[in-house]
Amino acid sequence: MSDADDNNNSGRRPMSLKRSGSGTVQQSFARGRSKAVVVETKRKRAVTPGKDTGPQGKKPQGKGKGGESALAAKARQLGLSEEELVARQRAIQRARAEAAEREEKKKRDEQDRTRRAEEERKALEEQRERVAREEEEARRREEQARIDAEAEAARKAEEARLREEQEARRKSQPKSDSKPAPARREKPSSKPAPTAEPASPPSALEAMGGRVKRKGGGGGAGPAAAAPAKPAAKAKGGDNRRRGKLTIQNILDGDEERQRSLASVRRAREREKQRRMDTGTGRDKIAREVIVPEAITVSDLANRMAERAVDVIKLLMKQGQMVRQNDILDADTAELVVEEFGHIVKRVSEADVEEGFIAEDDAEETKVSRPPVVAVMGHVDHGKTSLLDALRSTDVVAGEAGGITQHIGAYQVQLGSGEKITFLDTPGHAAFSAMRSRGAQATDIVILVVAADDSVMPQTIEAINHAKAAGTPMIVAVNKCDKPDSDPNRVLTDLLQHEIVVEAMSGETQSVNVSALKRQGLDELTEAITLQAELLDLKANAEREAEGVVIESQVDKGRGPVATVLVRRGTLQRGDIVVAGSQWGRVRALVNERGQQLSDAGPSVPVEILGLDGAPEPGEVFAVVENEARAREIAEYRQRKVRDASGVVSGGAGASLEQMMARLKQDQVQEMPLLVKADVQGSAEAIKQSLEKIGNDEVRARVIHTAPGGVNESDVLLAKSSGAPIFAFNVRANKQARELAEAEGVEIRYYSVIYDVIDDVRGTMEGMLAPEKREDFIGYAEILEVFNITKVGKVGGCRVTEGVVKRGCGVRLLRDDTVIHEGELKTLKRFKDEVPEVRAGTECGMAFENYDDIQKGDQIECFEVVEIARKLEE
Repeated sequence: MSDADDNNNSGRRPMSLKRSGSGTVQQSFARGRSKAVVVETKRKRAVTPGKDTGPQGKKPQGKGKGGESALAAKARQLGLSEEELVARQRAIQRARAEAAEREEKKKRDEQDRTRRAEEERKALEEQRERVAREEEEARRREEQARIDAEAEAARKAEEARLREEQEARRKSQPKSDSKPAPARREKPSSKPAPTAEPASPPSALEAMGGRVKRKGGGGGAGPAAAAPAKPAAKAKGGDNRRRGKLTIQNILDGDEERQRSLASVRRAREREKQRRMDTGTGRDKIAREVIVPEAITVSDLANRMAERAVDVIKLLMKQGQMVRQNDILDADTAELVVEEFGHIVKRVSEADVEEGFIAEDDAEETKVSRPPVVAVMGHVDHGKTSLLDALRSTDVVAGEAGGITQHIGAYQVQLGSGEKITFLDTPGHAAFSAMRSRGAQATDIVILVVAADDSVMPQTIEAINHAKAAGTPMIVAVNKCDKPDSDPNRVLTDLLQHEIVVEAMSGETQSVNVSALKRQGLDELTEAITLQAELLDLKANAEREAEGVVIESQVDKGRGPVATVLVRRGTLQRGDIVVAGSQWGRVRALVNERGQQLSDAGPSVPVEILGLDGAPEPGEVFAVVENEARAREIAEYRQRKVRDASGVVSGGAGASLEQMMARLKQDQVQEMPLLVKADVQGSAEAIKQSLEKIGNDEVRARVIHTAPGGVNESDVLLAKSSGAPIFAFNVRANKQARELAEAEGVEIRYYSVIYDVIDDVRGTMEGMLAPEKREDFIGYAEILEVFNITKVGKVGGCRVTEGVVKRGCGVRLLRDDTVIHEGELKTLKRFKDEVPEVRAGTECGMAFENYDDIQKGDQIECFEVVEIARKLEE
């Protein structure tokens, strides 16, 4: 268990790179295996050429055992030359210096952004205060103007009323100083002379300014001739109503002051009222701030503006839109309506509910170091899971169907030095491309596993592209080096085609030769991961609400929806309210990969959470919110957005000719409906994407429903109504579902390997394809003579010149090497007997189906139509 140095120290010391001195430690493994490991002190002193080096540019080292320097011993241990070791140490120092410089620049940029954001916030607050003051001042001015206008109108109305009363009193009094009317009629061109004689009392008509035709020529008018006054008319103000009428008598009396009649006043009031209704200025408008969302009904918009819905509909009708109160308007149309009514528009979006859901980056002083998250990626069957088994000393491969990984597994491994590494095992099959993409985006380091006997394969290239797209550094692990036909150098050379240059070829990518079966090179691999993590300087704030990403989800019988999540920052605790995608819930339990219950989970810790109301989509970001109301609001918005997106895709028939033709063409495509249930959400998604890629312009697969969990009665009823079989992937149907499926005639197929699902669907869809028809030439015949047969028609006496002629085969009639008829052979006789076929060199009689225009010397070409089953392209 220990070397000679352990004689002076009792107890077992952990293996670490920070120990002083050197020695050999005997490391024990399972099943009684052991291994000797050389432990060296990692020197961090920089080598400066020309200062610390000797004549050959090497730093002088103290002599070890056998006269060998420590630098040479370290280089020999790592399998490098001293120059390469010195170059690697210098590269590490340069990388650390560059990382420190980048961190400083990042800190300065963050301070600048914070300062600019604070200045913008202050400027925005000042602008809002200024706008509020201006609006308040405008409202005060409008209110004062309205009060002044009302007071002015009241004053004018009162003055008009008093003036009318005075005029009425003046008109109602008798004119005692005027002469009788006959005197005025005698001298119409001169003014009457005033007289003191008493005049007869005027009639009511004369009092109102009219003339009365009196009897007796031009004599005076006596009291008996005057029409009696009508007190009722005077009481009703009859003299007041007609006092503005212009008559000759009024002109003769000198009453030139004319006033408007009541009809004229009434007409003027009607015109003013109509003008106000047309311009919308009948009353003082109050400019309101109207909140306009992305979609709003006509009635709701009218209520927010405090207007009548009828007026809004009239305005839209003038603009050419026929709407009703319950019709929905988009944000642009609603904004135009609000501005037309003179209100202030405030545009808001439903997406505002997600503001603050994901917080900004934490301050550097609050961050602490966290374990690296490593994704193991590569081609199928290159040993990714076996390599993880060797690191975890477990056996996961034996429990996987077909020996291939079909969902992402998350594990955390603790090294002998006490450091922790979180591993994500991603599938390598082509159908799980989306899973590999999520694995690359959620990790800090990617281990690219390449088999030494198989080299670079298609999924290896895809994993490289995913890692490059995510900007994640890679470590190449050349696996299966223990095989006799392994060639690690070939792997490194093939990687050069994809811009992966390892350190052995003067590149920056680390490369380690390992063997998961023999457990070789595992220490070098963990050392490379630790070195890369040290260069990345991974940190996170653990004293805050948790945020992270959903790795996988499923519906477990007995536990309900279960989501495997990876915490990126913060600490996830039991009782927290979590929103993941369109699902939310309170965390009831936290379980690690070993099935142990946890009270909390810090950064870079993968856990399973229980308590969500559904299985979230893998790859969704999750975060802890403050209360249930906030969580429900975000989840409902996201669910509504998903429903709207699906409704837009499936709805809207369209009325154009192009859309109609497209639908007709689409209806000609045969569809194979399917219903997929899987153990985890990621597998269901991978199966759906793989099945939808199968097909062509004639046939395709349509997955009507995918979900994690077992098959239940609802799935059977949905499959029955859709005419679709149920594909159960690593799940089973309960008793009630099986009985219902048997009664309804719904087929349930069970699978455990995704290969079988794809092959079965491909075979079924190939059977739906129309077969390909091909003509096979079988023979030629020449017409020697033409005979007319009663009740049969024309029959050609022929000689078969080539091949064979069969009864019922297809024929073409050639005349001067031109096809003039194509049909079927009706009669084939040899002498007087019907024969099935006639071979070359034999004479026979032939008659065509529904065709008699045959001549001597014509050629007959015979062929058969063969149907060939078609295949779908891979």
